[in-house]
Amino acid sequence: MAMRWEQVVVDATDPVRLGRWWAEALDWVVVNPSPREFEIRPPGDTAPGLIFVAVREHKRGKNRLHIDLRPDGVRDSEVARLLMLGATRRDVGQRAGRHGDGPVTWTVLADPEGNEFCVLGEEERRS
Repeated sequence: MAMRWEQVVVDATDPVRLGRWWAEALDWVVVNPSPREFEIRPPGDTAPGLIFVAVREHKRGKNRLHIDLRPDGVRDSEVARLLMLGATRRDVGQRAGRHGDGPVTWTVLADPEGNEFCVLGEEERRS
């Protein structure tokens, strides 16, 4: 039996606000504007999408699962844009040496409700 990845569910104290933030950050479209289950997807209604569901409690601690984003352009420009939208920088132990050898090639940010995500650098060329 095959399965298809439909969406990632994100708990949010304000699903509409957080969903609209992610829609702008990713340049995605709103497919369900419900304040209890606000859903966004890439243009063309392709999967997977993100659905933001209402919860009362605020996020505590580091995410057990996070999203990695690879920008089309320069990472630092995209990080600056996301910071202007309201993201914040986070240190979750990504300093060089803690994740293997060599320099860290990603930036850790958090969305307005504190959910961490990474903005990756240029893709390494594989031979």
